[in-house]
Amino acid sequence: MNENFMKEKPVLPLILSMALPMVLSMLVNSLYNIVDSFFVAQISEDAMTALSLVFPIQNFINAVAIGFGVGMNAVIAFHLGAGNHQKADMAATQGLLLAVIHGVVMTIGCIAFMPAFLRMFTSSESVIELGVRYSVVAFSFTPMIVLGITFEKIFQAVGNMKVTMVSLMCGCIANIALDPLLIFGIGPFPKMGMEGAALATGIGQTLTLGIYLVVYFVRPIRVHIRKKYVSPNKDMVLKLYSVGIPATLNLALPSFLISSLNAILAAYSEVYILVLGIYYKLQTFLYLPANGIVQGMRPLIGYNYGAGEHKRVNQIYRIVLCMSGIIMAFGTIICLAIPGPLIGLFTHTPETIRAGETALRIISAGFLVSAVSVTSSGALEGLSKGTPSLIISVCRYILIIIPAAFLLSRIFGPVGVWNAFWIAEALSAAVAFVVYRRSVSMKRCVCKDQSIG
Repeated sequence: MNENFMKEKPVLPLILSMALPMVLSMLVNSLYNIVDSFFVAQISEDAMTALSLVFPIQNFINAVAIGFGVGMNAVIAFHLGAGNHQKADMAATQGLLLAVIHGVVMTIGCIAFMPAFLRMFTSSESVIELGVRYSVVAFSFTPMIVLGITFEKIFQAVGNMKVTMVSLMCGCIANIALDPLLIFGIGPFPKMGMEGAALATGIGQTLTLGIYLVVYFVRPIRVHIRKKYVSPNKDMVLKLYSVGIPATLNLALPSFLISSLNAILAAYSEVYILVLGIYYKLQTFLYLPANGIVQGMRPLIGYNYGAGEHKRVNQIYRIVLCMSGIIMAFGTIICLAIPGPLIGLFTHTPETIRAGETALRIISAGFLVSAVSVTSSGALEGLSKGTPSLIISVCRYILIIIPAAFLLSRIFGPVGVWNAFWIAEALSAAVAFVVYRRSVSMKRCVCKDQSIG
C-alpha cells in the first residue's frame, strides 16, 4: 500500500474508504445496543431501568478508553504525516502502557462505587440489586474493553479501517448471538438473567481484542509496539494526555448529563428515567454512524495537517459535515414518523410508550443542527486541538442543557426536559461554528509565521 495515500488520494473517495467501514461497524454496534436492551427488557421493566441507571458508568469507562485512544490516534497520525516513524512507535507503545493502567484502576473503582451510585437515583431494592449484578460482571471486562479500543485507535491511525470494521463487527455479532442464550438459558447454556447480558457483552469485547492481537502479530502494520519505548517519555506522555484528557471529558460529559437529567426526572416518575434510557439506546443508531464518519476523518485531518496539506484539511471537514447532516436528517424523519413502535421495542406499558413518543418527537428537532457540533469537535481533536473541542462539548452537555432542563421542568414538567435538548443543540452548534473557525484561523497564522521564520 502507498504510505502517502492519506495525502494523495482524492478527498471524497478517501473519506468514503476510511469512513464507510467504520459506519458499517458502528451500525452493527448500534444494533447490538438495541438488541441487548431488547432482551434485558424481556426480563422485567425493573431490569431495563437498572440498565438505564448503569449506562452512565458504562459510558464513562468507554469515554476514558476512547478519549485517550483519540489522543493516541491524533499523535500517531501527526508523526506519520511528518514522516517520524520513531515518534509514532513511541506514542503507540507508551499509550498502550497507560491504557492498561487506566483499565485496572477503572475496574476496581467502578465495581466498588456502583451500589452507592445506584442509590442516588432509586430506592427500589429490586432495581439496585439488578444493577449491581449486571455491573459486577460487565465491569470485570474493563481491561479488555480498554485494550481493544487502544488497538482500534492504533489501526485507525495508519488508515487500516477494514481490520477495525471486522473486529468490531465480530465482537458485536457474538454479543447479539450470546444475549438470548445466556439470559434465558437456551439449549446447553445456563439461565443467567442480568449476569448473562453482561457476560455476553464481555465475551464480545474480548473477541474484538483477540482479533486485533492476531492481526497485529500476523500482518504487521506501520506502527509497532517496541520494548525500548516502554520507559515513559515526559514530552510524549504530556502530548498524549493533552489531547486525550479533553477528548475523554468530551465523551464523559454525556454520563454526567444523563445522571443529572435522571435526578431531575426522578422527581416526577421512574417512567421518565426509563424513557431517557430508551432514548439514549435509540439515538446510538444516529450518533454511532456519525461517530464512525468522524473516526474516519480524525486520522486524515491529523495526517494532512502534519504533512502541511491545509487545503485538504478544510475539504475533509466540509464533506464530513455534509455526511453527518444526511444521517441526522434521516434520524429526524424516522423519529417523527414512528416514535411509538420505536419505544415499544423496550416496553409494553401504554403510559411509558406515550411519554416516549412525546420525548422522541421533541428531542429529534435538534438532530440535524447537532451535526455541526459533532463534526467540529471531531475535527479539532484530529488537529490535536483538544481544549477548543472540549469547549464545544461543555456547552452542549453542561452549560446549556442542564440549566435549561432544570428551569423548563419547573414550568412544563418532564416535557421541559425534552425541549432542553433541541435548545442546547441549536446554541451549541453556533458556539461550535465560531470555535472551529477561530481555531483553524489561528493554526493558519501559526503556519504562516513558521514559514516566514
